[in-house]
Amino acid sequence: MAQLARQQRSAAVTLHQIPNTIKTDSYWMPFTANRQFKKAPRLFSSAEGMYYTSVDGRQVIDGSAGLWCVNAGHGRKQIAAAVERQLMTLDFAPSFQMGHPLAFDFAERLAEIAPDGLDRVFFTNSGSESVDTALKIALAYHRANGQASRTRLIGRERGYHGVGFGGTSVGGMVANRRAFTTLLPGVDHIRHTHDLARNAFAKDLPEHGAELADDLERLVALHGAETIAAVIVEPVPGSTAVLPPPKGYLQRLREICDKHGILLIFDEVITGFGRLGTPFAANFFGVTPDLMTTAKGITNGTVPCGAVFASRKVHDGMMTGPENQIELFHGYTYSAHPVACAAGIATLDIYKDEGLLTRGASLAEYWRDALHSLKGLPNVVDIRNCGLMGAVELAPRNGAVGARGYDMLVECFNNGLYLRTGGDSVAMSPPLIVEKSHIDQMVSILGDAIKKVA
Repeated sequence: MAQLARQQRSAAVTLHQIPNTIKTDSYWMPFTANRQFKKAPRLFSSAEGMYYTSVDGRQVIDGSAGLWCVNAGHGRKQIAAAVERQLMTLDFAPSFQMGHPLAFDFAERLAEIAPDGLDRVFFTNSGSESVDTALKIALAYHRANGQASRTRLIGRERGYHGVGFGGTSVGGMVANRRAFTTLLPGVDHIRHTHDLARNAFAKDLPEHGAELADDLERLVALHGAETIAAVIVEPVPGSTAVLPPPKGYLQRLREICDKHGILLIFDEVITGFGRLGTPFAANFFGVTPDLMTTAKGITNGTVPCGAVFASRKVHDGMMTGPENQIELFHGYTYSAHPVACAAGIATLDIYKDEGLLTRGASLAEYWRDALHSLKGLPNVVDIRNCGLMGAVELAPRNGAVGARGYDMLVECFNNGLYLRTGGDSVAMSPPLIVEKSHIDQMVSILGDAIKKVA
């Protein structure tokens, strides 16, 4: 018995759970200053509900829903059980010329909550793959409908659309592009909407800037509408620290796209699945795109999965030619993976049973007021919010852009709050199970950190 107990203890304790003993050399971390991180790693060992547990046993409240994806909170046993059952029933099935029932069931469930008209679903494995898929569908759609000259793709400055070559090309974050000079040709960008001079400390949607959508007209005049296939934007950019669109901006963008026969793509990888207090940002703003990319919250972050929602116009426009002809020469080995579908259906069940796709609406005002209570603290130059998304922008230190933001990240982690940083802005977007007491805790830790690193 004593030997068995020793074996059980040995099996339960790994290097990842013992502070300062983990070997970090082999893992090349994504979007991380690897040398800096490995000098003082910040490691999580477990998670439940609203909290991570660090390797040294501290509770750290999750202020960012993982990477904007753990919408239903951590450790949902219902999802884990569904994944286990599926692995023991059908671990993999090919999705090229074959299928499995769960893929069709999952697509039907997603279509039920989709914005009106976006009820055709193409499965991917990530937000990056969803974006590249949507861009390819847009190009293929125009070609199938006799407009092969429409090959130009339009993104937006400060936009983030994943890390594929398509998403990087239409993305507008300079640091994500400068090292990869071989990007897609025929891509242009409209102006971003961040306007500190007119909109600083705006609550919810900024009053000024709807006219910035007219920048698309400039590109139409420059390139010709007949050359433009699609425009892709995040309804609320997240990776550039939460930039809510000005009132009327998205509506105006939709009008211009309709006027010139350009497809409108919403990148809802972050805003999808309840983040704004509606199932999707398209519902929140009352603007329906032609294509909508999703991932992250689709499985509560448990199993990689993504989906592109397409309008009937786009889908049916591709269903041409002989019936035995492949309509879209595109897809992934793991498209509609059985385990991902099982996790996704279980996630949708939780969203439905607990009302999580709309719960954020009841907390949005409290969230907004809590964040804006930080106005007036040292070096706070802007506070932004929309739904359960929020950001605090700090003035950079002289000659050290991003240093204050990084210090904020470390200070908050050390005091029990995980959040995201981008430059000198910090962004939060908690799981949708968040309570007012959690919001109070997050804002209190953030406020103390702002004062300390001032």
